[in-house]
Amino acid sequence: MLHMNGAMFKLITYLQDSELVARFQRTCGLFAVKSERRRTCGNGHLQVDGTEDRSCTSDYTYQANGYNVDAASGPQYQVRNVFLYYLFLVSAALGREVFYISFLPCVHWNLDPFLCRRLVNMWAVVMYIGQVLKDTLKMPRPLAPPVVRLETRVSAEYGMPSTHAMAATTIFFTFLFSATHRFQIQFESGLLLAVLLSILVCLSRLYTGMHSVLDVIGGVLISAVLMLLTYPAWDAFDGVQLTSPLTPVVSVVLPFLLSYCYPKLDHYSTTRGDTTIILGVGAGCSAGYWLNQQLGQTSELKGPFPLPLPPLTPPTLALGCARSTLGVAVLLGTRQLAKSTSLWALCTWHQVSPSDPLTRRRREIEVPYKFSTYTAMGLVHTILLDRAFRQLGLL
Repeated sequence: MLHMNGAMFKLITYLQDSELVARFQRTCGLFAVKSERRRTCGNGHLQVDGTEDRSCTSDYTYQANGYNVDAASGPQYQVRNVFLYYLFLVSAALGREVFYISFLPCVHWNLDPFLCRRLVNMWAVVMYIGQVLKDTLKMPRPLAPPVVRLETRVSAEYGMPSTHAMAATTIFFTFLFSATHRFQIQFESGLLLAVLLSILVCLSRLYTGMHSVLDVIGGVLISAVLMLLTYPAWDAFDGVQLTSPLTPVVSVVLPFLLSYCYPKLDHYSTTRGDTTIILGVGAGCSAGYWLNQQLGQTSELKGPFPLPLPPLTPPTLALGCARSTLGVAVLLGTRQLAKSTSLWALCTWHQVSPSDPLTRRRREIEVPYKFSTYTAMGLVHTILLDRAFRQLGLL
């Protein structure tokens, strides 16, 4: 038993090693600038290891936090494989708001509201658990150096588990398992695509230096377990969510309380705010889908299932692009309007300045303004835009 415990400890230590992440980065052609003197080369790369190149011009930066940091350009690094660099940056974006605010609504508008509802539900549950685990386990991110960190916004967050890995696993596999019951999709091809996209997102967290191998594996396993445990109740929950008279109250009050009672932070990070955003989206969508069901104005697909996939004809593609472009633009406008209004109202109530960056970090302001903003976006997405598309002849 002691031997097994010792082997497990060594394995965990190895998987959490920052040097393992740094080796992966170097294998993929991403190298930290090691010298204090930074030389910008004619080929657009940053020269490292003190080698000479007549095409380089010199300037100086100084070591800070383990790697060269310039106030204007951030951590310095050299990219020797441009294809992998952009591949992993795009893959990392699949776990950010820019992806969620476009992909999830577009599934509703262009494919099936049922799939969007299920994705949002699972995404909210899994991400909340993942964020709470981060601030409960308090395991650090990989050290820099030896790792190059390409992102700064979430550097103050803890590492374990990787919520990018959790979100990717959850969204792609929930989509696969749900869509195969609704549409005539070849499961093997869908499985290959889901695995490929999930792997790319997971590897992007290593490439960007934001997570250890242990963080990524932990994120995948936790999300897989949560999906396995909840899968039998997916259909039953969907029915209750659409028909229960308690849905509009529970779907808004419970997520708000979970956001407000988020575990106390020992230092400020983006986890509480990001969790509030996710739960706000879930609350707005849940209430909106319920209201559509009560009014009988839902755009749900009718069986018998599985249905053939919609044909990709030029008119269909044009309508889909029009819905997506207009819908995302309206959602972005809703976010800006709701954010400005709620932040002004809360700051006026608490008699603080909205221009002070520290004001937005206070729980009594951060949670209500972000929750109300993204709840409004969820309601606009599920209720108003469907009706607008019908009026404009886009549905």
